[in-house]
Amino acid sequence: MYISEFKEIIDWIDFMTNVDKNILNGKKHIHFIGIGGSGMYPLAQILHSKGYYLTGSDNNETETLDAVRKMGIPVFLGQCAENIDGADLIVHTAAIMADNPELIAAKLSGVPVLERSELLGIVTSWYDNAVCVSGTHGKTTTTSMLTQILVEQGIDISAFIGGKLPCIGGSGKAGTSDILTCEACEFVDTFLKLYPDVAIILNIDADHLDYFKTVENIIKSFHKFCENTTKAIIVNGDDENSMKAVIGITDKEIITFGFSNKNDFYPNDIIRIDGMQTNFTLMNKGKRVADLTIHVPGIHNVLNAVAACAGALYVGADPEKLAEGLGKFHGAGRRFEKIGVAKGVTIVDDYAHHPAEITVTLNAATAMGYKRVWAVFQPFTFSRTAMLLNEFADALSIADKVVLTEIMGSREKNTYHIYAKDLGEKVDNAFWIDNLAPEETAAQYHDRNFDEICDYLADNAKDGDLIITLGCGDVYKVAKKLYKKLN
Repeated sequence: MYISEFKEIIDWIDFMTNVDKNILNGKKHIHFIGIGGSGMYPLAQILHSKGYYLTGSDNNETETLDAVRKMGIPVFLGQCAENIDGADLIVHTAAIMADNPELIAAKLSGVPVLERSELLGIVTSWYDNAVCVSGTHGKTTTTSMLTQILVEQGIDISAFIGGKLPCIGGSGKAGTSDILTCEACEFVDTFLKLYPDVAIILNIDADHLDYFKTVENIIKSFHKFCENTTKAIIVNGDDENSMKAVIGITDKEIITFGFSNKNDFYPNDIIRIDGMQTNFTLMNKGKRVADLTIHVPGIHNVLNAVAACAGALYVGADPEKLAEGLGKFHGAGRRFEKIGVAKGVTIVDDYAHHPAEITVTLNAATAMGYKRVWAVFQPFTFSRTAMLLNEFADALSIADKVVLTEIMGSREKNTYHIYAKDLGEKVDNAFWIDNLAPEETAAQYHDRNFDEICDYLADNAKDGDLIITLGCGDVYKVAKKLYKKLN
């Protein structure tokens, strides 16, 4: 690791340890900059239920903002300095740019300002059994499975999930027990601010290389995450990088899971019933635990289910009731979420935004028996698209047809000079819209981009096709626009 990179990680760790876990004491009004973010909404749910008065702001109308307003939380559309008036603690997402006027005002106000992950870290410290689910892929699905298993057992848990889970009515839940299920994201080492009692490591792959630079640096961060865990680490024993992360960890219980029977937990007698149902037997050290059924596609979700069951059993779940909880799980929001069927075309939306995620999702889709699979992909961040361009092309090539939206830059400027066409030219049967016209604003181009893609899909999709929108931005709007248009 370069000295500058090592120092950056140390600075993050030092800052984490310097955040006062009691900073919320005496606070009454908390303001959220970017309250509609997937990581902000569940925190708002938990803190709102604890009696804090919350306000928030965001730049775009979303379903999440509607849900926030229904909780009675005032939301400002657009971000400006006046929005923070009256707050005695201000929270912002990592995606908020440094020149954001609301963030600038917050830092000049003298009021304590926390980044979202710092507040989440404080919240995890409130629980004696914080189960933090980490990994490059599968965090939301596994955290959702774990949450559903425990909720169906009647345990009043708290939860923080990166997607919506119907059984808790959203992506967060505030319970009365000492158990918290929490999605732990590695992006810019945010999971190093958490206080995990039980850590689940699903996998470690090359991602966020604009920050980590190398896979070795990612493994080092996961190792630190393991060191921060107090009780047990449940790790993918079949994943070489994940096992590297636990080397030298001797003061916690190490529990392995995987497909191989060398692991502590593994599936046996896997039987695929149809595209959305798979049966298997959960084994623990050669002994049967339970016969289970999952209702989400893909062999990778069998492994996610094994990890979720291992975590649930560690915090006291009844093995006899695992099947009931897992059997009621039909996916989290934006995880192979079925939007509907119109004119014989099935429309699905999925959060997959990394080549490895796209690969398993499209492999699952192509095994479901549709005539053709259309992948409608919105690349997220210029750096990831540039660094993994060939990997994205290989993954998308699994589909019969590929449609690309413009790249969503999020927190980044396009210093890489990369565009959707650069990816499209590497994929057979790909379609994309020309770049921003001189007279257009970015917002106008975004809307035109989505509208023209919907028109193209409506004109070319046929009875028996599956269209799946892919990406962690707002590409789900294409799926909903298309469903409405076809109807």
